[in-house]
Amino acid sequence: MNPAILFTAATTSYLANCALGTAVATGTLNTGRAHWVHHALYISTASLAAVATSSLFWSRNRAGLLLLPAAVPLALIPAISSHSRRHIVTALAAAPFFVASLVKAWR
Repeated sequence: MNPAILFTAATTSYLANCALGTAVATGTLNTGRAHWVHHALYISTASLAAVATSSLFWSRNRAGLLLLPAAVPLALIPAISSHSRRHIVTALAAAPFFVASLVKAWR
């Protein structure tokens, strides 16, 4: 398995989750009874990030080192109210790590 594909999947899931969260927060999209989709994307993002980071153990690709710090905001986000500004700031704190690891994975 090519680790770069896993980093791409994790980053794509993260971006989709941010886009959905932004659309709901701004009122552009109303998920109604399907608010679970945002939760499912969060689980997908965290899981894919963990699997991508595990490439440190089974490949020569060191991109996982750049994604490791994203574990902190990903772990904190469920404990922060989704209606607060802190939720958005915490979620966006992971962005630089996803981008950096994606770039490193493909080099």
